[in-house]
Amino acid sequence: MQDIEILGNEQKGLEFIKQTEQKKFIFSLVISYTETSEIPGITMAGEHPDLIKFTGPADAEFIHYGYCRSIPVIPMTPDGKPTPALLTKTALEAASIPSVVVNAGSKVSPKLPFIDMNLDYGKNIGKEPALSLDDVGKAVEYGRIIGRFLGASTDCVIVGESIPGGTTTALGVLEGFGITGSVSSSMPQNPIGLKIQTVKDALKRLQSKDPFEIISQLGDPMIPTVAGILSTASEISRVLLAGGTQMAAVLAFAKSIGFEGKNTAIGTTSYVSEDTSANLTDIMSQIMDVPILVAKLKLAESKISGLSSYAEGFVKEGAGAGGASIGCMLKTGIDAKGLLTLTEKEYSKII
Repeated sequence: MQDIEILGNEQKGLEFIKQTEQKKFIFSLVISYTETSEIPGITMAGEHPDLIKFTGPADAEFIHYGYCRSIPVIPMTPDGKPTPALLTKTALEAASIPSVVVNAGSKVSPKLPFIDMNLDYGKNIGKEPALSLDDVGKAVEYGRIIGRFLGASTDCVIVGESIPGGTTTALGVLEGFGITGSVSSSMPQNPIGLKIQTVKDALKRLQSKDPFEIISQLGDPMIPTVAGILSTASEISRVLLAGGTQMAAVLAFAKSIGFEGKNTAIGTTSYVSEDTSANLTDIMSQIMDVPILVAKLKLAESKISGLSSYAEGFVKEGAGAGGASIGCMLKTGIDAKGLLTLTEKEYSKII
């Protein structure tokens, strides 16, 4: 797999690849929401503030339909930078990987079949607790039920997420667990100062090191949901956590409630692993010995500026794009060049 790089424990990474090559995959997109995303300047998700709440549903709908049903606009910035769901859709279709949507506190429900966690959306952590302790517990419990179902149905479960503002809540959770580092951003100029100030305001409320309290005060509904899915799916299947620093926050919480890293890897894009404003590898070294698989995509070679912009620091990752790309490569043997050709064809359909 020349276009998959292994960071961290190379032996574990190679074992994960060997155990999943040409095997069955299923993709799960966990959509969620945090009002932290409404802080001006903290996220690029959504070309207009009123559209931020549609980010998760729009990604889910685009992956399934190739267009959105909740909003009339194509999920793309005005200058042509597409949602990373484009990469996810291309990879899943190329490899015939089935997918399921989990609604974990999205402010808007997608217009397609989904598993509903019946969770409230997350609040702005800079002003108030993210979610109730009851909802944290419910997210883990329900996630565990979903994880058993997903794990029993495949050889490898790919879990992606779509939550605007999620890197800020991830930073909050990491800080809450005493893990230092810098998280990624969908923008070339990472507003890390704004994220840090928001987290500092939230940390003032933290009165306990109880892991459920940390999520309640500093997190979002996606993090405990994915931690729950991971805890049971990994008992019977491999799990590829498709994302960057947000999945590190998932693992920090999962570890605090007993998860030891079994059968698990993080799957992301090279645009996250090479992001100089963040340090995913350093963060993971403080949490647990889980390998990071990196899809070395070739978007820089595209003549379509909206795609090549990913290599210039825009978007980078999201909607499980890196993990889906890795799953496609492992199942079919396609390389990054082949994926780029398919992605350009998919892009041409939505223009």
